[in-house]
Amino acid sequence: MFESDKTMAQIADIYQAYDDTKANKMLLDFDDLLLEAYYLLRDNEVVRARYQGTFQSIMVDEFQDTNPVQFEILRLLIRENGNPEPSSFWVAGDDHQAIYSFTGASVGNILNFQSMFPDSRRFILDLNYRSTPQILRACQNLIQHNVKQIHKDLKTDNHDGDDVVVLEASNEQTEAMGMVNEIVDLIERRGYQYSDIAVLYRCNFQSRYCEEAFMQAKIPYHIQNGTTFYDRWEVRCLLDYLRVINAPDSDEGDEALLNILNVPVRYVSNALKDQLKVFSRERGIHYYQGLKSMIITVPYVRKFIKELLAFMDPLIDKVESMEPVQVIQQIRTAFDYDRFIVDEDIPSPDDVKINNINQLQLAAARYSTIGAFLEYTDSFQDETIADDKEGVSLMTVHKAKGLEFPVVFVIGLVEGLMPSGKGNLEEERRICFVAISRAMHLLFLSYPLNYLGQPSKKSIFLDEILGKRPPAIHKSAA
Repeated sequence: MFESDKTMAQIADIYQAYDDTKANKMLLDFDDLLLEAYYLLRDNEVVRARYQGTFQSIMVDEFQDTNPVQFEILRLLIRENGNPEPSSFWVAGDDHQAIYSFTGASVGNILNFQSMFPDSRRFILDLNYRSTPQILRACQNLIQHNVKQIHKDLKTDNHDGDDVVVLEASNEQTEAMGMVNEIVDLIERRGYQYSDIAVLYRCNFQSRYCEEAFMQAKIPYHIQNGTTFYDRWEVRCLLDYLRVINAPDSDEGDEALLNILNVPVRYVSNALKDQLKVFSRERGIHYYQGLKSMIITVPYVRKFIKELLAFMDPLIDKVESMEPVQVIQQIRTAFDYDRFIVDEDIPSPDDVKINNINQLQLAAARYSTIGAFLEYTDSFQDETIADDKEGVSLMTVHKAKGLEFPVVFVIGLVEGLMPSGKGNLEEERRICFVAISRAMHLLFLSYPLNYLGQPSKKSIFLDEILGKRPPAIHKSAA
């Protein structure tokens, strides 16, 4: 099937080997569990009858996030009309919040529910208890542009609030500073707490500008269910390389060296690391000098370490004249670092980890010496600011699903980010819907005129939210 595509042929071979290994070891992964359950219920009438008799009523929440196999399992578990004793079958969900197609979820399960169960009844729960009429209107304005949807007229009995605020900035840095100014006003003049505020973004790498602005303004924050930018593994490893280059004969350099010995893989065992520690301690030297002096008996490990030292020594010698952005690029090139961190032959420029290290280089470009840059990144270790659970919440839109906040900032509303250039437009619109519908009282939307040093175009969603772009005439899915 893939004779003309070597990459796909290789993937097929790997997948076959994976399947064979599972079979030999009698293992099942999560997808197998779903498929095997489906096959069992489909093909074994006795088992199917037993479980249909066991579950008299079935209710599924967040039905919009189910995948096709899960839906078929449910159909096999219920006793449909025509059976003398049909099951009680309820599903609850919101097609407007179907944002997990990347996990295999199908919005079609909820959109087509009534056609699959013609005798079912639908109850539209359209009264919103969370948001102001202004925010709800913004949500309705946006989602009405989707063709595939179950139409709902959102309404609320909540009191009127402020209009949605749109913030325009020249670039990412000024966008973050504009947000900081608004937050300071909310805290000092309007009586809000930091914990009342959330900042939502499409991709993890966007947090860097927020974190830097918050650190500068001493605004406490935390990354919801995640790590701060300079603590992300692919970023931290590059910083450890810089630490060794900047100060190889220091305690900080010792710790950093141990962290990078196997980045990328050099087959340095824990036993060899322990040997390095003992060797260096006995001679009163730091680990980098110890690594240069000790005898490594395993030939291929010795070769890898020799290559590492040959790369590092010239940089250490010229550290005062080397700019950090230049050194990071050399590390990425010399060690094929991008391919290592994403574990792909051809790293995608859209990969989250690649975007993170690109952001690191952009941050490094502002500093002329490695020492100055490391001093700056180390300032983010201040847990009273960077990991304060009572501070402002920073998170991706996907992590915000199910949450609510009195004040929400949605940042980076530019084409290519929200909507993403590689996503389905209707799902991207649903992602934006989830973002703005987290807000209870105040909603701020922001976008930069320049992004990553290039002119950017504001998201089409902004005009839709504000009612400036009329929806195309279409028939809804239901």
